[in-house]
Amino acid sequence: MSSIKLKRVGLENDVLQKCSRAKLSTCQDILSKNEVELMKLLDLGLFEVRSVLHTVSRKACPQFLTALEMKKDQSWQFCETGLKDLDLVLKGGLLIATLTEIAGPSGCGKTQFCLMVASKVAHMSVSNKKIPTQSVVYIDTENAFSAERLVEIATSNNPDMCDEDITELASNVHIFFEETCASLLNRLENMEEFLIEKNVKLMVVDSIASLVRKEFDNQLNKNLIERTNLLAKEANILKYLAESFSIPVIVTNQITTRYGKREETEQQEIDADTSEDMETPGEGGYVTAALGNTWSHCVNTRLIVQYLNAPYRQILIAKSPVAPFAAFVYRIQKKGLVLEDEGSQSYKGTDPGLQHIRVRSSLENMG
Repeated sequence: MSSIKLKRVGLENDVLQKCSRAKLSTCQDILSKNEVELMKLLDLGLFEVRSVLHTVSRKACPQFLTALEMKKDQSWQFCETGLKDLDLVLKGGLLIATLTEIAGPSGCGKTQFCLMVASKVAHMSVSNKKIPTQSVVYIDTENAFSAERLVEIATSNNPDMCDEDITELASNVHIFFEETCASLLNRLENMEEFLIEKNVKLMVVDSIASLVRKEFDNQLNKNLIERTNLLAKEANILKYLAESFSIPVIVTNQITTRYGKREETEQQEIDADTSEDMETPGEGGYVTAALGNTWSHCVNTRLIVQYLNAPYRQILIAKSPVAPFAAFVYRIQKKGLVLEDEGSQSYKGTDPGLQHIRVRSSLENMG
């Protein structure tokens, strides 16, 4: 919450101008200074500084609710994914104001899933001119975004779209390419005004794992701690944006191989990163979602995609505040992910940070 911009706190314009001149732009910038420092930086009296601190503190501190208030406020809202049976089990789709992760090996449809939801959200204001333009923010860290595939999914699911509709839909999706952890963090920290300006109704980060796995060696304890702290900070910002703007946030995650017993610590479990096309490891190792147990507890919902016998794949609800463990079989087609008619199947779930994921075998890779 300390990353909230001062422009959204409710300070007077003259105070905001003084903050800007002093290069104070967030609640954290104000709250990290004492009264004397702020008096010098802002050229304000003691009582004025205390008023500023009071205003900023009230905005930065998380609001509390009683259990009774939470029980009465069950007006959850959802964003449909376009997968009818999955939406049904999830009580309506992706829970708005929360963080949803989709994890799995490459080629299983993580980006396809994101493009499906993005096209569906961007199409809402195209098909209904009575509602304001609804936009999507798509942050790509792997250069995996395809405008052609976005349009193909949209037109396959909405065959009556004309050229003007396609242009409008594509204009509603705003793509940012980030190549370093620092640039991604900076983008997230400065996203608020853009979300307001463009009336953003969905945010996607594809993927949250690629940059940290490139820049941090998880064999070094110091790097592991720094990586965990960075991911926690990113998760906090994403959750803040989701809650403040009442939007769903989707992040994609990769896979890793862990060795040792499940009860062992996070450091012992993160021993080796799995190649995205690696076959299932031998005795003593298993494939699971990357980034460790700490990250797995940062997300509100975890969906896992994995391989079955070609051409089929499977999506698992591995963690959800509203849905039970469930599995769905799907194929990737022009429309995106297409579920098979058999509906959902229950399965025995486990800690989402330890859920085994099936990858392609070497024989399937050869085929």
